[in-house]
Amino acid sequence: MRYDHQRRRFLQRGIVLGSAALGSSTLWTPGAYAEALTATASQGEGPFYPNQLPLDTDNDLILINDLLTPAVGEVTHLSGRVFGTSGEPMRNVVVEIWQVDNNGSYLHTDSARRANYDGNFQGYGRFLTNRKGEYYFRTIKPVNYPGRTPHIHFAVNRGDRRLLTTQCYIKGEPRNRTDGLLNRIPEGKLRDTVIVDFKPIPESRTGELAANFDLVLGVTPED
Repeated sequence: MRYDHQRRRFLQRGIVLGSAALGSSTLWTPGAYAEALTATASQGEGPFYPNQLPLDTDNDLILINDLLTPAVGEVTHLSGRVFGTSGEPMRNVVVEIWQVDNNGSYLHTDSARRANYDGNFQGYGRFLTNRKGEYYFRTIKPVNYPGRTPHIHFAVNRGDRRLLTTQCYIKGEPRNRTDGLLNRIPEGKLRDTVIVDFKPIPESRTGELAANFDLVLGVTPED
């Protein structure tokens, strides 16, 4: 399946359908089950938020602008929805992600292994949620680097206000057991809010993955 068709499918249909395929519990009418929602665990931004944003800051981290060579790594369609404490979708908030490339280097100029950075990997992206609170990114499955288990950094903003900073981890990753930052989050329901299943897409001929990461903010849509 060509990427432009696949991307359109994910943007138009896949965010919701992907949630069902990944067993998400968030396919419900607005406001339902609000009492059952647990706010996503927050974590620090870390030292490697890009100190120089790339010229291309869209939601496709695999291709930069009009370049034809894709980034190296396991292509992952990362999507989800953003909710407030009331269970209502958070529309028109900006979701940001940043992560290391397949060599374990951040876009930040002080990152280790910066000399080996994959110039075809955008390293950072952002997406404005729609009326259903949906977001979507095409990126790579995160890899480990010395001292950390694989993860993707997330931030959610409304205007100049940061509503949430957190990290997304891979379900079943052995390094999770020894990662100091992840294990600061109490084990159980709260830690589960940041651990995500990265699953193969059955119809993909190139081994692409899908991951659904819903975010619940400690605010209401009106805050």
